[in-house]
Amino acid sequence: MDVSTPFVALLFIGLLSLFLLVARKPSPSCGDGRRLPPSPPGLPLLGHLPLLGSLPHRKLRSLAEAHGPVMLLRLGRVPTVVASSAAAAQEAMKTRDLAFASRPRVRMAERLLYGSDMAFAPYGEHWRQARRVCVLHLLSQRRVLSFRRAREREAAALLDRVRRAAVRDAVNLSDLLISYTNGVFLRAAFGDDVGGYELDGGEKLRKVFADFEELLGTVTVGEFVPWLAWLDTLTGLDAKVTHTFEEMDALIERVIADHRQRRRGGRRKEDDHRDFVDVLLDVNEMEEDADGVRFDTAAIKAIVLDVFAAATDTAYTTLVWAMAELINHPHEMRRVQEEIRAAVGGGDHVTEDHLSELRYLKSVIKETLRLHTPLPLLLPRETVEDTELLGYHVPARTRVVINAWAIARDPATWERAEEFVPERFADDDPTDDQYALGQDFRFVPFGAGRRGCPGVEFGVPTIELALASLLYHFDWELPAGGASTLDMDELNGLSVRLKATLHLVSKPWSPQ
Repeated sequence: MDVSTPFVALLFIGLLSLFLLVARKPSPSCGDGRRLPPSPPGLPLLGHLPLLGSLPHRKLRSLAEAHGPVMLLRLGRVPTVVASSAAAAQEAMKTRDLAFASRPRVRMAERLLYGSDMAFAPYGEHWRQARRVCVLHLLSQRRVLSFRRAREREAAALLDRVRRAAVRDAVNLSDLLISYTNGVFLRAAFGDDVGGYELDGGEKLRKVFADFEELLGTVTVGEFVPWLAWLDTLTGLDAKVTHTFEEMDALIERVIADHRQRRRGGRRKEDDHRDFVDVLLDVNEMEEDADGVRFDTAAIKAIVLDVFAAATDTAYTTLVWAMAELINHPHEMRRVQEEIRAAVGGGDHVTEDHLSELRYLKSVIKETLRLHTPLPLLLPRETVEDTELLGYHVPARTRVVINAWAIARDPATWERAEEFVPERFADDDPTDDQYALGQDFRFVPFGAGRRGCPGVEFGVPTIELALASLLYHFDWELPAGGASTLDMDELNGLSVRLKATLHLVSKPWSPQ
């Protein structure tokens, strides 16, 4: 049965109304003298779920302003500690990293990622070996450099699409950037042949990928309130998950089968041309490389999808937000264009050799990541033992959420915290880690510690090359006759995206 969103909303509100007269506040202690974090009033059974709204990172910041940088919420049956300060993030991801190193069960991830992935895996041997394979085999500096051809090829295709679209009307840059980021990932993960799907932005492939990312960022009602799990079926969510999983599984299964057939025929790729599937099949065939943990086909699929979700969604979201901020800040747009055009020196195109010279471009990207952290609430952690956070007791098996978005906009640690000011990063040492993974806990867009994102080095050049290429070859502005600035409202999902579609006018530029 097809149930409309308004009907479901009314139904859910009706259920909530049964409990509105019985709000309570959790006890501030455990009964043995240990202090639990402060907690706002909640509802029986539902706890604080109704407080989160459509943009939870914003609502949680408001709650933290009233209740402090460490709060205890009860999301249905799930006790959840929320950390909203750099000090709390540092303690959870560095000082007491091991105690906070696990992940809770996330039903959507279990259904879409075979229960064998790395990002959502609980702390243990499978996670250690999966991360080892990713760090040493898939995402090493050497392997990332080997995908340079894929990135430059897709950047050239992006520019061609902009030129073709600009002939007709304003460019739907959001649409073209999705094709770009998907294309880079597909060539890196699967090679140039994707099992009969159209590689360059085919509609069927894009629809499957878009549904996968949307669902992975969807929270099921039944996960937090089991007695309301029927809502996930009633709304069609369960059926959509099953269909999307089957579509994605069929695609990857076909790609893996093609790779295995080629390998059986003795046609193995040279090391610098191996894609992710080739590398994972090597690990699968050499058990000793994984210290006795065998990576079966399900694990290969899960890790490929992990990298897809992390790499494409982050890159796409950051590129869109960066272009949106530059459109609203034309002075900064001109400054970064002047830097790029001086570095390229009249050449035909931007290459990755130019990227190390583009310090202000890196500042623009860092400031974009600060203001628009792609995953504002980092993937949830779970404590493996009783521990503490800023002096508060946190019991074992408590879910922990770090509000990286709130931390990056904290006026106590950032001047002009709500403004787009790339210059704040202009004096950073270019020889340092440009994106501060685990170095500055005021800025943690990729997490830190054991559960920090291992794919930063893969995603960053994808972002830098596309942004530099777009700004080198074109001047950009909003369509005439419309608003003078771009609406920066947010849309929540796997990442928090720009709600508006990025329709821009592109004007070709060439050196004199």
